[in-house]
Amino acid sequence: MQKDSSQFDEWMGLALQQAAAAEAMGDVPIGAVIVRAGAGAAGTAQIVAAAHNRRIIGANPTAHAEMLAIGAAAAALGDWRLTGCTLVVTLEPCCMCAGAIVLARLDRVVYGAADPKAGAVDTLYRICDDPRLNHQVQTIGGVRGDECGRMLTEFFRKQRAMGKK
Repeated sequence: MQKDSSQFDEWMGLALQQAAAAEAMGDVPIGAVIVRAGAGAAGTAQIVAAAHNRRIIGANPTAHAEMLAIGAAAAALGDWRLTGCTLVVTLEPCCMCAGAIVLARLDRVVYGAADPKAGAVDTLYRICDDPRLNHQVQTIGGVRGDECGRMLTEFFRKQRAMGKK
């Protein structure tokens, strides 16, 4: 399912829309979409799920954008195996999400900003391509990374200005 970088840019734009929706609801602006290759009309890629962080608004520490998108994609496709799918997310996934990505058998993860504090795809850990696991996931980082990073930096700057942690 090789796509050129312009396709990744387009998909990241959809993830950024999800991140903006999270921010509008008062949650951390992280968004994700799952794309299935050749599932749409004339074999074009199709968005099968989209989600954004709901940790704050749902009081749920596991309600990361990636986790919600994976669950929605599995429900939409009627299968826990998401082979043939790409997860596009605005921030590098954490350990929990990277584990779920491997378990869901996604083909690829495309992320925007690297996460130096919790990144488990490339930065701190390399869970998605660990050869000791039964599935490896192709990873592509830095797609619209500056834009994704700015959104998060600005959100947390505003939170600090309001006296929030």
